[in-house]
Amino acid sequence: MASVTVKQRLRYAFDNTMSRGTPALAAWLGVATGVMIVLFSIVVLIGGLAPEADGGGKPGIIRQFFNSLLHTLDAGTIAGDGGGWPFLLVMLLVTLGGVLIVSALIGVIASGLDTKLQELRKGRSFVVESGHTLILGWADTIFTILSELAVANANERDPVVVILADRDKVEMEDAIRAKVPALGKTRVVCRTGSPIDLSDLEIVNPQEARSIVVLSPDEAEPDAQVIKTILALTQAPGHREAPYHIVAEIERPENLEVARLVGGDETVLIDKRETIARLIVQASRQSGASVVYTELLDFGGGEVYFRQDPALAGGTFGDALFAYEECTVIGLQANGRVSLNPPLETPIGPDDRIVAIAEDDARLTAAEPFSGRIDEEAIVAAPARDGRPQRVLLLGWNSRSPAVINELDQYVEEGSTILVVADWAQAGTSIDQECATLRNLGVEFRQANTTDRRTLDSLGIEDFDHVIVMCYSDQLDHQRADARTLVTLLHLRDIAARKAVKFSIASEMLDDRNRELAQVTQVDDVIVSDRVISLMITQISENPRLKEVFSELFAAEGSEIYLRPAADYVLAGRETTFATLVEAARRRGEVAIGYRDAANALDPARAYGVRINLPKSAPIRSGAGDRVVVLAEA
Repeated sequence: MASVTVKQRLRYAFDNTMSRGTPALAAWLGVATGVMIVLFSIVVLIGGLAPEADGGGKPGIIRQFFNSLLHTLDAGTIAGDGGGWPFLLVMLLVTLGGVLIVSALIGVIASGLDTKLQELRKGRSFVVESGHTLILGWADTIFTILSELAVANANERDPVVVILADRDKVEMEDAIRAKVPALGKTRVVCRTGSPIDLSDLEIVNPQEARSIVVLSPDEAEPDAQVIKTILALTQAPGHREAPYHIVAEIERPENLEVARLVGGDETVLIDKRETIARLIVQASRQSGASVVYTELLDFGGGEVYFRQDPALAGGTFGDALFAYEECTVIGLQANGRVSLNPPLETPIGPDDRIVAIAEDDARLTAAEPFSGRIDEEAIVAAPARDGRPQRVLLLGWNSRSPAVINELDQYVEEGSTILVVADWAQAGTSIDQECATLRNLGVEFRQANTTDRRTLDSLGIEDFDHVIVMCYSDQLDHQRADARTLVTLLHLRDIAARKAVKFSIASEMLDDRNRELAQVTQVDDVIVSDRVISLMITQISENPRLKEVFSELFAAEGSEIYLRPAADYVLAGRETTFATLVEAARRRGEVAIGYRDAANALDPARAYGVRINLPKSAPIRSGAGDRVVVLAEA
């Protein structure tokens, strides 16, 4: 084995030092400058080359070192030198060496500063916040989440949202400023890094986070990324003693079990496919349902809160319906379990909490009881419900369509049918595989172009009770898929107008901006899937107990949202109050939570006529087409 030379050792040590970056480079240049100053100062002193000063005598060691340093740092110093040519030549060499070294030093410092600025641009510094909302990942849904968090945190002292995503920090900040300009008091801190990298996770300080939101990325296998992110959080070495509050969405139901094993009790999982399917089904069966759910999910109007009220202990749920003038009681939380619209005689224990809709929790705490009068003469008897089989038309196809069919099967009467028309041959195979256990619903599939007018005219749409339009999100990008949906909706409305028929239309959209374009088609309900999920994620991140509330609201079992004719509850045209509607619904085992005015059903500025959580004394005069929003069993 060849021996290592001294030169090789010195070169190896030098290389290791240089690899340490800007501080090492600056240090070596400083050493070189010092050596040069000492060397040339010794030459001048030994040779006696320096001229005499004005007071006589030549400069000493310290003075000569200082003069050499000035020549090194400032090239103009040589212009004032006197003395002989040997001295001037030595000072010229010192100045030339100084120019080279100082230039190199400036370059090293500039490069180091640029590197530091690039690191700052990437956002790699540790986040010292506490009690913040942490968002892991990046998707278009992040803008809706930030908008809702800004509203939810309006009364907080110093709300902070921290984002960790594998994107450039400045690009994230620019996108947020462009799409969410009204953040109010909420500060947004962006950091660049991978949510599945433990060292990157440490930067955003998850141990001090109040809640953590894991976004589903726009990639081929989004659930895999979500599960790995949850695993990185729950299994990290620095896990805090208190459990995390993690909210994540799962795209495919078959991945839920794995996600539950990884997240345990620390994670609330939202089944995106099933949630959207349930909302589409409920919206398809009654116009305005999606508006009601959106009102409950966003932070702009009434939200769902929990409150333990000692004044209600010992009474019943039926009594609690009139406990507040400006808040609407919808359920109870007893023994850790949430029950919406329980039986009226359900007792309220001292440790039970009511579930109520209110503008904010402060309004619920300070709420006064209802003290008005109920118009008994205005209440009418409940009519018989229509239990006939229904015909449903489903146009378009994506991975959520089988879930829509399975969910619809739980609502319709036996003997109902659904015709699926889609320009995708594999839809028939998906129906056979995923909809094999239907009990009430018969399915027929036709492959055809759903944007073709002749195809739509041949379907006999006037014979269907409900029409559901699904977007081609699995085959097309968002804009192209929404464009096909809009074309289909325009044809449907024209068919309805030409044939003077009425059928409900519920449509799915991918981009919230296209929902406004769909208004020209006068569609009954437009569900923007990503927006709905974003609203639900934000609500649950603020209050994990809401998961049980939303699960029951969107499930076929138990109580759901219904919009029923106001004339079925009170006399049409009679001036009455919302409290009278509450009493009419209470006698049927229902909870009245709002009202829909048919005169404003097409006005988006008035929430399509929907008003949730009305004061009990609010005046009501029911007209043709008006609806009472109730929480009831089918």
